[in-house]
Amino acid sequence: MSKRFVVIIAGGRGERFWPQSRLRRPKYLLPIGGDQPLLAQTINRLGDLVSNDNIFVITHREQRDAVLKTCPQLEPGQVVGEPLGRDTAVAVCLATMLVRRQDPEGVFAVLPADHVIHDAEGFRAALDTAFASAEAEEALVTIGIEPRYPATGYGYIQKGEELGTKSGPPVFRVSRFVEKPDLEQASQYVESGEYFWNAGMFIWRASVIAAALENHAPALWASFETIDTGLGKGAALDELLNAHYPELEKISIDFAVMEKAERVLTVKGTFDWDDVGEWPAVARHHEADEQGNVVRGQALIRDGKGNIVWNDSGHLTALIGVDDLVVVQTPDATLVCHKSKAQEVKKLLQQIEKNPDWEHLL
Repeated sequence: MSKRFVVIIAGGRGERFWPQSRLRRPKYLLPIGGDQPLLAQTINRLGDLVSNDNIFVITHREQRDAVLKTCPQLEPGQVVGEPLGRDTAVAVCLATMLVRRQDPEGVFAVLPADHVIHDAEGFRAALDTAFASAEAEEALVTIGIEPRYPATGYGYIQKGEELGTKSGPPVFRVSRFVEKPDLEQASQYVESGEYFWNAGMFIWRASVIAAALENHAPALWASFETIDTGLGKGAALDELLNAHYPELEKISIDFAVMEKAERVLTVKGTFDWDDVGEWPAVARHHEADEQGNVVRGQALIRDGKGNIVWNDSGHLTALIGVDDLVVVQTPDATLVCHKSKAQEVKKLLQQIEKNPDWEHLL
């Protein structure tokens, strides 16, 4: 019987959560959606569904030590650092190679490290069904989230024929993937009842995704076949990645494979799910006071409502007579912005990158 694996993609630097999130301490290592770092939450919610020995984390090389410190249950060989960020198609190639070396017929899930899910039991039910579907059929499987509102920041999955399952959430064939829509189109998707949010969770047999990569992204897959051959001859993984990564195409797995593949299934996810893309999302996962203020760390708010204050600098942050602000205090940087401008934090970082004091991004 094939083994089950989970590969967690933990990349980026969570730019919209600056100044807390940095290259060496990115969003997924912060307790944004609870008391534990997002990555630790991602691993813990797996429960007994997958053995700790069968979990891999793919991260940036600069972040590898921090991941190992955050996840002491993982051995060093289970955390692989990419020398460069090359998007999810490359990460999936690397994941496939890692799993195939453990079990050529292994079934593995690819999960993001930075999502918030409180209903761990509901998540495990959907993931278990997805594993069973991937084991039973030569198909690429994804988990679709039942949309709660017409979101314009997510891609969507249009479901097709419903397939029977012995237990667990329903499974559908996928009619198509669609990119992030405008508000009018998103409203139509939600009203139709035919679409799920695309949460970027994928499950498949190693042999099936390898064939799909070879078919739809042959140049990428050929590079990893070469890397795999080098490993078989005793070369070091870091050296092989250094040699090949600069030449690899930067492309998502959705564009490279999922939108082109013929046999794709989706499992209905009814559990809560939040992509926590910017600072205002914090308010959805932390208790607020009577005025709707959410505070982490030392802060005093007088005559203000709807504010978010995140302070780990050890000194008091005080607000008087202001509403709907995001105030983030760290030992070397302070952010103050209106909630409605939270999306512009990423643009602010582009300005900081041009400044000689660029260490504020590390």
